[in-house]
Amino acid sequence: MVSRSYSNLLELASGDAPSLGRVSHRIPRVMTAAGIISDIDDDEDSFSDPSSSAPRDRTIVVANQLPVRARRGPDGKGWTFSLDEDSLLLQLKDGAPGDDMEFIYVGCLREEIPPGEQDEVAQTLLENFRCVPAFLPPDLFSRYYHGFCKQQLWPLFHYMLPLSPDLGGRFDRSLWQAYVSVNKIFADKILEVINPDEDFVWVHDYHLLVLPTFLRKRFNRVKLGFFLHSPFPSSEIYRTLPVRDELLRSLLNADLIGFHTFDYARHFLSCCGRMLGLSYESKRGYIGLEYYGRTVSIKILPVGIHLGQLGNVLGLPETEATVSSLIQQFQDQDRTLLLGVDDMDIFKGISLKLLAMEQLLLLHPEWRGRVVLVQIANPARGRGKDVREVQAETDAMVKRINEAFGMPGYHPVVLIDKPLQFSERMAYYAVAECCLVTAVRDGMNLIPYEYIIARQGSEKLDKLLGGDAPKKSMLVVSEFVGCSPSLSGAIRVNPWNVDAVAEAMISALETAESEKQLRHEKHYRYVSTHDVGYWARSFLQDLQRTCRDHSRRRCWGIGFGLGFRVVALDPNFRKLSMEHIVSAYRRTSVRAILLDYDGTLMPQASIDKSPSAKSIDILNALCRDKNNVVFLVSARSRGTLSEWFSPCEKLGLAAEHGYFLRLKREAEWETCVPVADCSWMQIAEPVMKLYTETTDGSTIEDKETSLVWSYEDADPDFGSCQAKELLDHLESVLANEPVSVKGGQHFVEVKPRGVSKGLVAERLLSTMRERSMVPDLVLCIGDDRSDEDMFEVISTAAADSSLAPTAEVFACTVGRKPSMAKYYLDDTAEIVRLLQGLASVSQQEPNSSLALI
Repeated sequence: MVSRSYSNLLELASGDAPSLGRVSHRIPRVMTAAGIISDIDDDEDSFSDPSSSAPRDRTIVVANQLPVRARRGPDGKGWTFSLDEDSLLLQLKDGAPGDDMEFIYVGCLREEIPPGEQDEVAQTLLENFRCVPAFLPPDLFSRYYHGFCKQQLWPLFHYMLPLSPDLGGRFDRSLWQAYVSVNKIFADKILEVINPDEDFVWVHDYHLLVLPTFLRKRFNRVKLGFFLHSPFPSSEIYRTLPVRDELLRSLLNADLIGFHTFDYARHFLSCCGRMLGLSYESKRGYIGLEYYGRTVSIKILPVGIHLGQLGNVLGLPETEATVSSLIQQFQDQDRTLLLGVDDMDIFKGISLKLLAMEQLLLLHPEWRGRVVLVQIANPARGRGKDVREVQAETDAMVKRINEAFGMPGYHPVVLIDKPLQFSERMAYYAVAECCLVTAVRDGMNLIPYEYIIARQGSEKLDKLLGGDAPKKSMLVVSEFVGCSPSLSGAIRVNPWNVDAVAEAMISALETAESEKQLRHEKHYRYVSTHDVGYWARSFLQDLQRTCRDHSRRRCWGIGFGLGFRVVALDPNFRKLSMEHIVSAYRRTSVRAILLDYDGTLMPQASIDKSPSAKSIDILNALCRDKNNVVFLVSARSRGTLSEWFSPCEKLGLAAEHGYFLRLKREAEWETCVPVADCSWMQIAEPVMKLYTETTDGSTIEDKETSLVWSYEDADPDFGSCQAKELLDHLESVLANEPVSVKGGQHFVEVKPRGVSKGLVAERLLSTMRERSMVPDLVLCIGDDRSDEDMFEVISTAAADSSLAPTAEVFACTVGRKPSMAKYYLDDTAEIVRLLQGLASVSQQEPNSSLALI
């Protein structure tokens, strides 16, 4: 039984009696216009019947529009509803992993429902269609959809900068607030039906980019996927958005983020790196971003088409009738049909396509009277000045081309700017020799896929189109369209190059029949195996994989507003309590303290890296306590550490990750490993210098036994790329040398093999054991990957009698993140306060004599 569940509104809607009487007061909450946070009960009981069978897997699909069509009743009263078979949201259920997946849909209706009818409509949709409608006031919807979505997000995601008020419109804070408000309303609707411990949530497209934050804030362990159906712009474009960080952080509150192409995913990852300082890794084929202990997976998965639906449409009598009519209109007149199907908007490149057609007719007069471009222009989804301009420009160009190259009974361009039935569109596909998609920027665009399936035909259509002739098709596709990478047999073009598009059209017309057949076979093989079911199944399976560890992670939220994020860590990982360690510190008598320096005692971002007077005083106070052995373990050189910590007489120092060791100021430096042969530096240093010269902002730190190439101040993408190349280069040239090459956060380091901070911990504990000083308290604090070796050593030390049987072990990392340490503190300021507190205890209490040397 789940720990917390919410009123099962689907059970209520179906008429089943709820198991608990108090559920009834929640019924109206799903029926009324949303906008108010639902009251959520905090007790642990469940609303489900304990005797019922195990619940089915359930996915809540959330999108701007529900997959439902609404029409007024014939008498002007009431509503009739029907499923929208063309909706991708409806089709994706066919790809559910397993037959027992249940889907619920949350979204808006296309039609405005008067407030007085919303309760009844919501009840009907819930009972009959498993849909939960979000009712938005008309003014709010207009500012959200036609305002922020269509005037600001959609143009920007299609690479259109608002350089002037006429180009997309400048950022409007009130439209942004409307966008956030609508996303909040959607979150409230989800809250009313979700069982957060069991359900998966799948959010779709740019209309709901901040929804993940609202859901993650309410349910830290929500199983949440997001799929972006539009392009994602490069960082140079995206970074102009004033709310860029809020949108990125919200997307990162999802568990799995899907993109149609690698380009879109790459741009998103680049934005995360440049604006949030995040890096990603590919592990066993999966791309993941570490974000506060959570792994956010990135999936590259082009959406597909619904083969069954297209097959049904091809078999309709009206499709056959339209095909017959088109054959008479074109093929019987010995005319070849080229087809374009686009929305009437500025990014679909309709005018560029018409210019290419004009160029074709101008340069190739032999095709005049023989080729016809039919351009189907679907109604624009947005509205505004730019849409009207595209319509006017298209009409003018069609008129000009037809006047220049037309003949009696022949129009080279046929513009269809009225809505067509899907069967009519499929008929045009079936007859067209070539399909042209010349968008200047687009999402996936499934027009080419539909064309390929239509050209594969059906038994009845084959008879109309010429019997058993081999299937063939040709595609001219813009390289800026999402489907382009998956259609390797298409003629790819730069739509801005009108001459090249015209030549591509001629090439498509004049390609040999056998070549057309081979291209078609290749495309059909791909499209038929990568349908919408494959897409949905693959995404949902990855979402289940990504979320399988949710139940065993400890989660809590940090941050305010849209900067909210969740930290997810191992259940045993907790904040180091001052009271806890002070209590242990007071009752112990032999203490080993190991401290990292950079990022632990000194913030990484600090310009002056030398220790402050306060830090020196704290270290001296700890060292004066004869019950303590204090060691500072750093990657810095022994010369630097000797200079910085010269006032600390009894402080032990380990330099260059522990290669050099000094037990106190007056002692000699010794080595933890045999003296290294550093002749390899003559090989490595010239290689590093080469990369330093070619990478602006990078530097080399030359130490006695190691070399470090740092690119902290370089361009993050270029620096990371160069670091990977340098790592491979160094591993190659130093393959036979006794060194290890490692990459870290903004650096590549070469050091003697076997040297690590773990050696320092081992050396210290073994030396204390030899002197009969078995520690009953070990405190180790560090902040990065190199400190994990120390954490591992002290965590396992109790097993080999290096510590007292009742020893207290405190391995502590800086910041909440995955670590072998069991404790954390938030930042260097808390570390300093902790050490100051321990130093105060040492100064207050008399202590016995303890000396390592």
